[in-house]
Amino acid sequence: MKWFKRFIIALFSLALLGIGSIFAAYFYVLPELPDVTTLKDIQLQTPLRIYSSDGKLISQFGEKRRIPLKLEEVPKPLIQAFLATEDTRFYEHKGIDPIGVVRAALVMIATGEKKQGASTITMQVARNFFLTRDKTIIRKVKEIFISLHIEELLTKDEILELYVNRIYLGQRAYGVGAAAQVYFGKEVQNLTLAEMAVIAGLPKAPSTLNPITSATRALARRNLVLMRMHEVGFISQFEYQDALSQPITSSYHGAEIDLYAPYISEMARDYMVQKYGEEAAYTNGYNVYTTISSDLQLMAQEALRDNVFAYDERHGYRGAAATLWTTTQPSTEEITSVLNKTTSVQGIIAAAVLSVSEQQARVIDAQGQEILLEWPGLKWARKFINDKRQGLPPKLAADILTPGQRVWIRHNGEFWQLSQIPEVSSATVSLEPSNGAIRTLVGGFSFSQSQYNRVTQAKRQLGSNIKPFIYATTLEKGYTLATLINNAPINKPDTRQGTAWRPKNSPDIYGGPTRLRVGLAQSINVMSVRAMRHVGIPATIKKLTEFGFDASDLPSNESLALGSPSVSPLQVATAFNVFANGGYLVEPYFIDKVTDAFNTVIEEANPTLACTPTAQPSQSYNEYGAPITPSLTNQPNQCGSATSRFAPQVITEQTAFLITEALKSVIWGGGDWKHGTGWQGTAWRAARLLKRHDIAGKTGTTNEARDTWFSGFSPTLTSTFWVGFDDHGRQLGRTSWMANGAPDQITAGEAGAKTAGPGWNDFMNKALKGVPEASVVPPKGIVSARIDLATGKLTRKTDHTTAFEYFAAGTEPKEYVADTPQNDTIFTDNPAEDLFQ
Repeated sequence: MKWFKRFIIALFSLALLGIGSIFAAYFYVLPELPDVTTLKDIQLQTPLRIYSSDGKLISQFGEKRRIPLKLEEVPKPLIQAFLATEDTRFYEHKGIDPIGVVRAALVMIATGEKKQGASTITMQVARNFFLTRDKTIIRKVKEIFISLHIEELLTKDEILELYVNRIYLGQRAYGVGAAAQVYFGKEVQNLTLAEMAVIAGLPKAPSTLNPITSATRALARRNLVLMRMHEVGFISQFEYQDALSQPITSSYHGAEIDLYAPYISEMARDYMVQKYGEEAAYTNGYNVYTTISSDLQLMAQEALRDNVFAYDERHGYRGAAATLWTTTQPSTEEITSVLNKTTSVQGIIAAAVLSVSEQQARVIDAQGQEILLEWPGLKWARKFINDKRQGLPPKLAADILTPGQRVWIRHNGEFWQLSQIPEVSSATVSLEPSNGAIRTLVGGFSFSQSQYNRVTQAKRQLGSNIKPFIYATTLEKGYTLATLINNAPINKPDTRQGTAWRPKNSPDIYGGPTRLRVGLAQSINVMSVRAMRHVGIPATIKKLTEFGFDASDLPSNESLALGSPSVSPLQVATAFNVFANGGYLVEPYFIDKVTDAFNTVIEEANPTLACTPTAQPSQSYNEYGAPITPSLTNQPNQCGSATSRFAPQVITEQTAFLITEALKSVIWGGGDWKHGTGWQGTAWRAARLLKRHDIAGKTGTTNEARDTWFSGFSPTLTSTFWVGFDDHGRQLGRTSWMANGAPDQITAGEAGAKTAGPGWNDFMNKALKGVPEASVVPPKGIVSARIDLATGKLTRKTDHTTAFEYFAAGTEPKEYVADTPQNDTIFTDNPAEDLFQ
């Protein structure tokens, strides 16, 4: 009895000591315990995602991969797998499981090893949100008390939802949504029971139980999870055996990028960082939906890439990238090891030349695959001498390649061919005429080579792409498409230039008085200068700024008429959009909307619209003062709502229509070829390829061909292509060859129609496929009249010397050609005498 009393006293004392220790520990760590109420408003760190307008993922930014899910979105078997493995009594305890603690202690006493953990799911949430993973007594004490607080604050389902979204599961995946994507490339709802068991087995050791790097351990862990699920009755015997029989099929799945468009994604990333701050942008789970059309973007990227390849190859082969051996060929393993150190660029991959025969070569790539380069893939490789000179066409493969060389190759869609990394640059952007939405944007040939976005950051000389804006200004100052402007040399240069600046045509040919339509279609330089003289430089600059160009970029001299200003491709496309939409300067924009991690819209675009605001009901009264029922004023091209923004109209709808018609002549030319009066526009290649009459465009080439442009539009899409070198001083050159030591035989110089035009043609041909051709519908205020092609006057004839021309009402000719005696052609530099009407 005495011993029993002592035992009771000792037990009671220990209990008091234990309780006292708990209270002491609580008050000791109390100042350091976090405020668990923050869990009520916890913001899970989720990456920034950029999408196209049609929902294709373009890019993802942020260290942690997480796909937040509501608990009801998580499959029940996956939840059961976590419960069976991590905390079977989760819904029964209050944050700490005494039975689990005792069980773990007994196992450790029996085996001498810690084979079973005692941490509940609540304790893991406490650790993941508030504590480090340091194995100290103080941390464990904190974990216990935080768990008790969490259980008081949140429901069991809320705790479990935090757990399945927060738990680290390896490979930078946080939460089951990201893990399902990383390991199996699936939405969590599509996982099999075996795959769910793999994921549920990861929290214990995400690295060593990883199914990608440790498949054997992952298999054993998965089977243990399935066994626990079967033991507690979550799955049947059949489900258990079926899941056990399935192999581990996991492989790494990166972010499922549907559309590779790095320049636009970088623009979106920068926008989000600037507006929301770097930390919030990368962790708050924003989804940015751009205006980019995935289909059109792919077409633009392909057109730009193919056009750059075409330019690069017609200027010759610059030789092998390196020499790997000269005598003894290394082993395949040694060759591929070297090749694997070279990064591919836009489908161009490194290869080593193994052997060369008469008109073919055998190469090996970084994967050890042997590829035969046949003559169609080699014969382009004339020797590059400089940008203006290339060597003779090769006759044998040995003229080009030698065994042991490291070269570049690519598959062009039909066969493998010799290639090289292009040195020339290019950019393209496309806009929607009605509201300025950027539908495509390619800032360069390769983002991996250069992140410099030439669409928005590069300012290059505009060349003849400026002429439509010069002529639009003259149309609003009394000129017409039939106005004759003297196509003759300018012998009295502008003295304000400081030098004897004498603009010349290209080619250097002059045809006397020429209609404005023809002057624009054939890009006649001296006519553009004379047209600007009619308006004056100050008025021209003012109008160009209304088209969206910066006044600081516009020189106050006559070189302006030939495109000396340096502007960005986006500015050019924005300006051409004015012609496509009836005269409105819409603001380009690239972000349609931004949503948060739960797809709530937090920001939405309100673009400027190319139309007149919808008329508001006007109240009027009769003669007795009684109100008359309101009616809408009949205004053309009305649109929008009370919250809409409207673009300023910078030219009249009639001027936009007339310039568009003239720009169609750039593509289709004019005259009567049957009777010898036909003439081509500078972009006749577009007519051959596209074969539709609702497109308009303009070529552009600067002095010495440093920059080339093609800008044009259809009623639904405006697009600009630029090609040039990032080195402003480097010319695009010519294609030529050397014949038997004789002087170079020059075939063609690079120019807008040849260098940039094919890219535009290719893109628009694909982009407009399936789009019905729009018919010509002149706006109100446009009339047509039959004119004499030689004089631009009215005529009663109906033969090949005449044609119908469009005019803004009131500007059509008043005289008939027969009413005026024929005079000799007079060439003058007096602007007042430059007109022949």
